[in-house]
Amino acid sequence: MTSDTERIVVVGAALLDGGRLLAARRSAPAELAGRWELPGGKVEAGERPEDALVRELREELGIDAEPVERVPGEWPLRAPYVLQVWTARLLPGSPAPEPLQDHDELRWLSLAEVWDVAWLDQDVAAVREIESLSLLRRP
Repeated sequence: MTSDTERIVVVGAALLDGGRLLAARRSAPAELAGRWELPGGKVEAGERPEDALVRELREELGIDAEPVERVPGEWPLRAPYVLQVWTARLLPGSPAPEPLQDHDELRWLSLAEVWDVAWLDQDVAAVREIESLSLLRRP
């Protein structure tokens, strides 16, 4: 069992807009390419998860977003990494998301479409939790 000092948190964004969820298709590394994920990345030493989320969304998608609330739960990735997810929204005046880093396509998914993409295994449980919170809407 790993202690808190050995854990590295990876933040994922459940970026919501008009009842739709943004999914990002990985282009790298090769073993993950073509699968879909919630955008985000590692929390740096001394960084709050919410600040990491804002930074990662700016780096990966070129957007200005704000975290809203943490999605209940935490999902194990390859040790010592764990995934925590926050709902987030675009700030007024933010550019539209673009796949700038590690992704080659983005899709906004409604509730009816959320399982139309091949999610990374570690993101499936988080997406199920987002779905259960009724944050998505049917078109």
